[in-house]
Amino acid sequence: MTIADITEIMSQAMYIVIITAAPPLVVSMIIGLLISIFQTVTSIQEQTLTFVPKVLSIFLVLIIFGGWMIGNMTGFMENLWSDFSVYLH
Repeated sequence: MTIADITEIMSQAMYIVIITAAPPLVVSMIIGLLISIFQTVTSIQEQTLTFVPKVLSIFLVLIIFGGWMIGNMTGFMENLWSDFSVYLH
């Protein structure tokens, strides 16, 4: 196994992590932005106001995209383990 192989595996792993984490992070960011705008408009400065909507939205995103996220991660691991004998040499 060469440095190029390790670099390729790490590159693929980081890509999978970024793509898999994107849906919950983007939804959380959008919900936080909308609530911040609402707080600014209404002059409500409650710090805990964003907590419940963010948790509910992330829960909904995990329900919708959870299968796809698990499929991405398990597909990567299956590919990694199927080529395990190549990495030993």
